[in-house]
Amino acid sequence: MIGNPASGPPPKAAASFFEAQRVIETFLADRAMLRKVDDAAALLVECYRQDGKVLICGNGGSLCDAMHFAEEMTGRFRKDRRPLGALALGEAGHLTCVANDYGFEYVFSRGVEALGRRDDVLIALSTSGNSTNILRAAEAAKAKGMRTVALLGKGGGRMRGACDLEVVVPGETADRIQELHMLILHTLVELVEIGLDLA
Repeated sequence: MIGNPASGPPPKAAASFFEAQRVIETFLADRAMLRKVDDAAALLVECYRQDGKVLICGNGGSLCDAMHFAEEMTGRFRKDRRPLGALALGEAGHLTCVANDYGFEYVFSRGVEALGRRDDVLIALSTSGNSTNILRAAEAAKAKGMRTVALLGKGGGRMRGACDLEVVVPGETADRIQELHMLILHTLVELVEIGLDLA
């Protein structure tokens, strides 16, 4: 039988939630980074008004976040509206072909070279900022004249300075950083819908 939750020691799970709360509060106190989220949303709104699309990439859990973002753009977020062009660079055939034939560091840049256009935007996710394949994707996007947004952690790593807009979040571990990245991605979807009068 479960006891009264208001009595006794705090649940063990509470520590993780309080840690996540501290990370969010630290980010909320950084007005400059919050403004960069606004700026990224404005960049995406401009992209969609010019009939562009968003490419997004990341490794591991960040790729899952990228896919989540893309389906909320092409599908729906909170209510029905027209689909918005977004593609996570995570198709298994492409990833394994390029990794096998060229090397894992090219799995995203080859996708950008094949699918990216001048009016498009690349969103690059990296909790460390040191993923070579993400850095190469940003370089490929810039070479095509695309705008680039990076969601980073741990000070930005080697990705710092590689993109037009960079949101560097606090957090000591990849999970806390990814949680903030996903919150930012949800916020971007919301702000894009508002900016396009779709909300």
